Amino acid sequence: MEAARTRVGVRSRRRVLTWRRRRQLAGLLFVLPALACTTLFFLIPLGLDFWMSLNQWPLLGDHTFVGIQNYAQAIHDSGFLGSVGLTLLYTLVVTPALLFLAFVLALLVQGTDLASRFFRTLYFLPVPVGLATASYLFVWLVQPNVGPIIRGLELVRVLHQPPPVWLATTIPALAVVIGMVVWKVTGLQMILLMSGMQSIPGSLHEAATVDGAGWWRRFVHITLPLLRPTLALVLVFSIAGSLLAFDQFYIITAGGPSNSTLTSVYWIYRTSFVSFHLGYGAALSILMMLALGAVSALQLLLIRQSAELS
Repeated sequence: MEAARTRVGVRSRRRVLTWRRRRQLAGLLFVLPALACTTLFFLIPLGLDFWMSLNQWPLLGDHTFVGIQNYAQAIHDSGFLGSVGLTLLYTLVVTPALLFLAFVLALLVQGTDLASRFFRTLYFLPVPVGLATASYLFVWLVQPNVGPIIRGLELVRVLHQPPPVWLATTIPALAVVIGMVVWKVTGLQMILLMSGMQSIPGSLHEAATVDGAGWWRRFVHITLPLLRPTLALVLVFSIAGSLLAFDQFYIITAGGPSNSTLTSVYWIYRTSFVSFHLGYGAALSILMMLALGAVSALQLLLIRQSAELS
């Protein structure tokens, strides 16, 4: 009798193990296509990029192994360091501007009435516009003599003849780029923040109102703490996008005037595909990837710690 029970128990455990193995195998088969794509289009190119960064790699001819020489060169490259400074300045300006404006708009249009739906749609309209299309649009808007913005400012006597060439000066050119990005991206961040606000249970606000909490106290003690995951997502997307800025500067300013609006990615592009220093460009891209990963990880860590403290 005891032996029969033992055999039944062994068979039962074997069936459980077989079922678990089948589930694991099924899960592996489901993720296999994504794993193959990740390996083919990310891991292998990343490995090749790292190997190139350790070599003097011309466009034509044999490459020469130089170790970390390319990485050491980046520390003393004034052009690259200047592009890093511009990228950080651009990020420090555009990220708070986007977050503040998107947050205000999300608060204004989170209702379900007709006016909220209309303005929500209106503010979101620039988002589907391609980045290149939006960049060319703003180049036209600020053109002297023909651009509507310049013409409008002349009509109201804000500007005088001859009209200024904004893209020929560093600060106005940077302001045009920032204005385009804010116009295009604010609607997307508004939708993300509004979705986070709408996911907060209304019963929490109702209970706080019954307890005598005003709008500001409800906002500080309910809305903001529960909105932290959404804020983290928006900040990571915004800062990563700002640090990787390239298209808008390539189209609107072309790095000018006098290379004063070259971002880090733009500098890597020029190094790799204009000067054809492929090994050095690969080293710069590896450094850029590490910096971006460190910044994103730091953001998530700080937000998690603040959430635990609250």
